[in-house]
Amino acid sequence: MPEYDPTVLRLTPDGPPIRSERDATDVIGDAFGQGADWVVVPAARLDGDFFRLSTRVAGGIVQKFVTYRIGLAVIGDISAHVAASDALRDFVVESNRGTQLWFLTEEEEFGPRLAEQRRAVP
Repeated sequence: MPEYDPTVLRLTPDGPPIRSERDATDVIGDAFGQGADWVVVPAARLDGDFFRLSTRVAGGIVQKFVTYRIGLAVIGDISAHVAASDALRDFVVESNRGTQLWFLTEEEEFGPRLAEQRRAVP
């Protein structure tokens, strides 16, 4: 059986902000165009409302990625956002236990995390 080697779309920190489900759909379209299974997004690209769960921006964006079966890895220091919100802290912890959405401090964490996930899937 051949080993699964996912294609990853890595967004740059200096691109347009991702503020809405529409923006997420545009990114997903780019991911489909490149045959990507995962999108790595610098946390700085996400609008501040993403980190305020009461706005429901995160839920809408994440749901788009789940619907289209594309993994989302948010890379960067979000500790200030997490410190300001118990709900966000819990969301990050639960997301990092799953296989679809991860919050990682540095991109170097992504490869090993992906490899660990591949080993866990029969």
